Amino acid sequence: MKNITKPAREAEKLVRTIFEPTPCLRNDHLSEKFEADIWLKREDLTPVRSYKIRGAVNAMSKARDAHPDLDLFVCASAGNHAQGVAFACRHFGVRGVIFMPVTTPKQKIEKTRIFGGSFIEIRMVGDYFDDTLASAKVFCEDAGGYFLAPFDDADVIVGQATVAVEFMVQMGEAPDVVILPVGGGGLGAGVVQYLADTAPHAEIYFVEPVGGPSLTAALREQKPVALGFVDSFVDGAAVAQIGTLPFAALKHVKKSHVIAAPEDRICATMIEMLNIEGIVLEPAGALAIDALNDLRDVIRGRRVLCIASGGNFDFERLPEVKERAQKFLELKKYFILRMPQRPGALRDFLDLLGEADDVARFEYLKKSARNFGSVLIGIETDQPQNFVRLFERMDQAGLVYRDITNDQALSEFVL
Repeated sequence: MKNITKPAREAEKLVRTIFEPTPCLRNDHLSEKFEADIWLKREDLTPVRSYKIRGAVNAMSKARDAHPDLDLFVCASAGNHAQGVAFACRHFGVRGVIFMPVTTPKQKIEKTRIFGGSFIEIRMVGDYFDDTLASAKVFCEDAGGYFLAPFDDADVIVGQATVAVEFMVQMGEAPDVVILPVGGGGLGAGVVQYLADTAPHAEIYFVEPVGGPSLTAALREQKPVALGFVDSFVDGAAVAQIGTLPFAALKHVKKSHVIAAPEDRICATMIEMLNIEGIVLEPAGALAIDALNDLRDVIRGRRVLCIASGGNFDFERLPEVKERAQKFLELKKYFILRMPQRPGALRDFLDLLGEADDVARFEYLKKSARNFGSVLIGIETDQPQNFVRLFERMDQAGLVYRDITNDQALSEFVL
């Protein structure tokens, strides 16, 4: 895959038979905020709300060209890849068997079923993805099907490169900076190789979640390596090991061009884009936009392209996203207070709160006949400095408390 310009343009023509180019527009809010000319490539607006449809369609088409009798495709996925494969199976009229973990949210299962219709079968296997993947590969081999990998496939990579084919035309002139989310590496590998030929002077930055730094680990070891632990919150990009083929295209990336985005900050970006722009993004879809916070000095005054890679967001997760965003912005804190066990003690504490402070949670952790009891308290406010003033008043009142907002071990146990 030394030069994928021609294959990518051919794949783009194939994609065009299925859906129109996704929008690529300047975003005024982000441009003003970061003092740059920022454009968003809206992959959250494909028929399956992510770019994964591109790779699935191209790989399936190429496999059928090589093996005209092939009529069974198999994949393992709990999210966007499953939906892309399902859509492609229905489009080409071939049979698909999609393996998903038992723990997959119902919303994702139902969307996959809708996209594939009668052409697919969904099998729920395994509590963990590794078990699901192993079962899918065994079935595929026994059934003589074609295993369609989510990113470690040359034709999938070419299909993902069609994102760059589109935005290079839509922007009119090459961007100065391109920001890409990276998980398994299929999108990054495709875009990097296409831009190497068509926009060699563009600076490219990669963003991965702090809880899944697979590219960083691979660059450190100069080969794909499996992470010992992966935080699955950014489920569209939290991959334990970057693909072998994608890394072959990304192994020369500068370590300084790989950004680790904190999960709580990603939540704040998601909420910002929803409230201000009305754009619904999944955590992985917000990665490139979130990285603007780290690149403020790099991008100032320059033309920047961010790929919003997906919008498959389950709104049942919204309360969690909002809470994590508030904690990152220091608008919500949890602490354990040693509360005197006497009449009026609670009223005395409430009198310490400011006008914008609101009690979001109040729970006795340990109450007995003793003089003091432990209380879990959650406070929301509208300005971070309000907590400084609140804690000053609590100190002056002689209260004993512990802020557990950022104590991950304790907060996970208590909250």
